[in-house]
Amino acid sequence: MTNITSHLTPGVLVRHPTRPDWGTGQVQSNIDGRVTVNFPEQGKVVIDGNMIELIPVFQNE
Repeated sequence: MTNITSHLTPGVLVRHPTRPDWGTGQVQSNIDGRVTVNFPEQGKVVIDGNMIELIPVFQNE
């Protein structure tokens, strides 16, 4: 699990690095590096944090 993935907790907003068309998603859970994110244009997706480093989105972005 990447360092940033370990800090993704429920409610954190993220973007997928290779799927900007999915929009800004909200983390639902993070269990052992498997991050469930609800994206507005894709729905719920489970992402392996060891393979994909999600990009945190800060409120003012």
